[in-house]
Amino acid sequence: MIMSAAQALIRLENIAKHYQMGGETIAALNGIDLTIARNEYIAFIGSSGSGKSTMMNILGCLDTPSFGSYFLNGRDVASMSESELAHTRNQEIGFIFQSFNLLTRATALQNVMQPLIYRGIRPAERARRARAALTRVGLEKRLDHLPNQLSGGQRQRVAIARALCSEPSILLADEPTGNLDSATTADIMALFDELHAEGQTLIVVTHEPDIAAHCQRVVRLSDGKVLSDISKQNSQQNDQQKNDQQKNAEELIDV
Repeated sequence: MIMSAAQALIRLENIAKHYQMGGETIAALNGIDLTIARNEYIAFIGSSGSGKSTMMNILGCLDTPSFGSYFLNGRDVASMSESELAHTRNQEIGFIFQSFNLLTRATALQNVMQPLIYRGIRPAERARRARAALTRVGLEKRLDHLPNQLSGGQRQRVAIARALCSEPSILLADEPTGNLDSATTADIMALFDELHAEGQTLIVVTHEPDIAAHCQRVVRLSDGKVLSDISKQNSQQNDQQKNDQQKNAEELIDV
């Protein structure tokens, strides 16, 4: 997808990530060039070993590339100090994990409030924001429930509320429905669709085509490289052009 640097929320330039395993160098990512705009709804899809988990870690500022540059909101991530990276992870990126990563002895409300503690927000404001986020995901009647008192889908909703509470630039979801049944998966993806419609930027890392199909753009990774990058809008335009061409051809034949 072509866009200007000013439009890009994320810009990756020749990103590579190499690991040493014994005497062998493994290229988890190898020369990735990519831009992601605000309010994009994008899926990174690929099989195990394709590089999608490494991509998630780099986008989430949890890992650094071996080569190349990552610009987030116009700033080179490599220039950030450890404290600035921690600040970026806390305020710019909302993480949603397959395993939920909830505190087992904390209520839904306390779990959602947790990231706000590190931002120095006062208790009353933390509670207000957390209640609003839990209400947004339909859990206003589960504020005082512990994770073991919630279903898998409800726990994932708590995790989503926790991510939303910080009002991040990006929601980064790693296999967000991997532990859920099909009905609950449909509910969670419907919620993601709503969040995107409201203006949220969503990045989903998945190996499931059905999940990727919800997204407006699908980047397929294979062996650490971009195999394809398809925008649903561009695909629809191409389909329309083909239909128009076929219609014109049929009209000429009729004549």
